[in-house]
Amino acid sequence: MGKSLKIFSGRESRYLAEKIALDYGQKLGEVQVTVFSDGEFTTSFEENVRGNELFIVQSTFAPAENLLELLMLVDAARRASARHIIAVIPYFGFARQDRKDKARVPITAKLIANLLTAAGVHRIITLALSLRS
Repeated sequence: MGKSLKIFSGRESRYLAEKIALDYGQKLGEVQVTVFSDGEFTTSFEENVRGNELFIVQSTFAPAENLLELLMLVDAARRASARHIIAVIPYFGFARQDRKDKARVPITAKLIANLLTAAGVHRIITLALSLRS
């Protein structure tokens, strides 16, 4: 894997990301999330990611802040010139909404995929896309 692969995590999936990094024999990359008094937050990478292949581990289930945090990390990585950005999404929130079941409803899974692509994700790895009942 070499120096060109780095693994980072959002706040929601840190435990899993630490396990993944350990399996790859790497240290989990440093990310800082600053929360302001009004609840707004910002993210930053605390190390150079230029030219690296990044794996960002973060689930997108409620609250929606988890999705926003992932999008912010992806945008920061893209703006920092990461070579490839792979989103590892252990739980893909909104996956049940993968088609229209009636008129005037969104296809939210597609919307989330489009948001991730627009932010800069090259690939997505996910588990258990949906549980149908």
